Amino acid sequence: MAVRAAVLPAIGAPLEITGIELPDPGPGQVRVRLAAAGVCHSDLSLSNGTMRVPVPAVLGHEGAGTVVAVGEGVAHVAEGDPVVLNWAPSCGSCPACALGEVWLCANALNGAADVYARTTDGTDLHPGLNVAAFAEETVVPASCVLPLPHGVPLVDAALLGCAVLTGYGAVHHSARVRAGETVAVFGAGGVGLATLQSARIAGASRIIAVDVSPEKEELARAAGATDYVLASDTTPREIRALTGKQGVDVAVECVGRAVSIRAAWDSTRRGGRTTVVGIGGKDQQVTFNALEIFHWGRTLSGCVYGNTDPARDLPVLAEHVREGRLDLSALVTERIALEGIPAAFENMLAGKGGRALVVF
Repeated sequence: MAVRAAVLPAIGAPLEITGIELPDPGPGQVRVRLAAAGVCHSDLSLSNGTMRVPVPAVLGHEGAGTVVAVGEGVAHVAEGDPVVLNWAPSCGSCPACALGEVWLCANALNGAADVYARTTDGTDLHPGLNVAAFAEETVVPASCVLPLPHGVPLVDAALLGCAVLTGYGAVHHSARVRAGETVAVFGAGGVGLATLQSARIAGASRIIAVDVSPEKEELARAAGATDYVLASDTTPREIRALTGKQGVDVAVECVGRAVSIRAAWDSTRRGGRTTVVGIGGKDQQVTFNALEIFHWGRTLSGCVYGNTDPARDLPVLAEHVREGRLDLSALVTERIALEGIPAAFENMLAGKGGRALVVF
């Protein structure tokens, strides 16, 4: 059956909106009709070669939809069930999984090398980050779908698959923000806005949003920011001035650039925690001298997928949504058709907006 999809024909090439042929789900597979898919900066990083992906491919890894068919052996979902796509399913058997660090699973992205569909002229297609959400429908391994808890709108639920899990996990699992602590969030895109909301949920006393764009202040404050700082060479100094010359307890970097990682580090108090969520390129080199590492006593840590276990954390997030603590719609700055993805990529490059949501 042919469906429309956004195909990346080669690294650095523009996306092509075209028909693709999806097979019926085989054993252990699920076919999903997408309700919505978020346009994440990681998709842009895949398209331009910052992150590796076999091509041609259908990108999109943040999505939700309805099961339309299941293959033999699939028991946890059935036809008609609403589901959230999980782009990084854990294998359960590698060393990381054995330690309970499922977000570091060595085999999570193995499926991206598979052929999951074909173009109408017979060219093999790979599923981006496993799930190929930039399409009207997709076929994925059963491990890549999670039942959507009740009370969460299906379209908005797409954001739970990446932005919200990442931002929530960065605050609650990686940085482990405690009530009363001060937090700075660098980058007010989709993940940054989710991080701001999560810091508010954690009970942070002061939440400082940092971004290069003055237009994002209203979004950031609506998400929970108490202060807004335009990114510049003086950002660490401004943040220290807002925190009694100490710096914040926790800084979360959601951009993936050397300059913002260094600024986040410099904005953190002595003994504080700096968590890096943003995915940067190999050319982004961050330097520290040995004396400052000793003197400041700060912790600098990376954060993969928010250090989350989606199966464990999705019901928690759903409860926050139902109780009104987490507003998924506030993370969306525009709702677009499939054809609007290339323009959304351009907006991300220009530092505009929060999260574009493809609605099918």
